[in-house]
Amino acid sequence: MTTSSFVAGAYSAAQNLGAKTLAAKPALGAGALGGQLPDFSSLVRQAVDGVGSAGVKADQQVSAAVAGQADLVNVVTAVAESEAAIETLVAVRDRVIAAYEEIMRMQV
Repeated sequence: MTTSSFVAGAYSAAQNLGAKTLAAKPALGAGALGGQLPDFSSLVRQAVDGVGSAGVKADQQVSAAVAGQADLVNVVTAVAESEAAIETLVAVRDRVIAAYEEIMRMQV
């Protein structure tokens, strides 16, 4: 059985992985539009951070439930939100990889 500190460490590592691998770069077309459009790396970073925070929230709810301080409905809701966020992130990742592979197959 995993401990809450182990789970929190895993979430933290996932957030750091997203922050380290996605260097912030200015959007190519943002200068002409007054900086209104965020660049792709910041959108992905926000998604990874959102998944991490949902996981931390779920872990906190589980810890509170074990201590007898949280309602089971709140725990189930937090875990379901975390699971949905992870599934969404994985689906987006798969689409990005498929798009990259398609671009690589194009003949120039």
